[in-house]
Amino acid sequence: MIIIGEKINASLAGIKPIVQERDRVSLLELAKTQAAAGTGFIDVNVGTGVGSREDEIVSMQWAVETIQEEVDIPICIDSADPAVLEAGLKTRNGRPSLINSTKAEEKNLGQVVPLACQYNTPLVGLAMDEAGIPKTVEDRLRACENISAACEKHGVSLETLYFDPLVIPISTDVKQGLVTLNTIAQIKRRFPAAKTVMGLSNVSYGMPGRTRLNAAFLHMAIYAGLDAAIMDPLDEALMGAVKTAEVLVGKDRHCRRYTRAFRD
Repeated sequence: MIIIGEKINASLAGIKPIVQERDRVSLLELAKTQAAAGTGFIDVNVGTGVGSREDEIVSMQWAVETIQEEVDIPICIDSADPAVLEAGLKTRNGRPSLINSTKAEEKNLGQVVPLACQYNTPLVGLAMDEAGIPKTVEDRLRACENISAACEKHGVSLETLYFDPLVIPISTDVKQGLVTLNTIAQIKRRFPAAKTVMGLSNVSYGMPGRTRLNAAFLHMAIYAGLDAAIMDPLDEALMGAVKTAEVLVGKDRHCRRYTRAFRD
């Protein structure tokens, strides 16, 4: 499974000043520790909630430039603003990336999906539309259908598309964990060429014992067909959950990754 490191997100209290103060040392430490932990992509979200679009564009350019100067790892360019996404992709200058994200809203699809084609970059598609996150599996699948159609229109292969079924905290609706799991399973049936990804820690927001919940949900999601997770790669319990789930569903040939991780 692909791990997307979640630590560089300026909406988090400890990360916001790193972006605002252009703290190169701290940013690189976050990137390097996640890379060393086995991350496949490093998510970079520089939206601090203050300042202008131009401020966010400049911050994205700074963060991407800083990381790629010393860390050779794919970067997940994360923003709700297509202009910020493009700034990050331009700064990557052809290096492996992931666009995070688009949604089933006509204007957004028209701006973001062409970027995936232009920069030959995989794309995260959120199972939501202009009305927000649907409550039912079928409505989320309908959003995925619209994203799929836009990708076909703009020449983006489904093999490079990561559908995000979206995770609503169980603290707000205890049934939403199951909705997410069922959405993953249905996406894999309806779009077998596409991949799935989700922000793991959202499920446990507002609950005690979050790592325990996250690990259990990750096991279930991998069984349902999850291909990638945005998560904390420095959490040893979660990284262990990835290896145990993969070996149990037959994704770890000859159990080698599990054995290497836990032999001692």
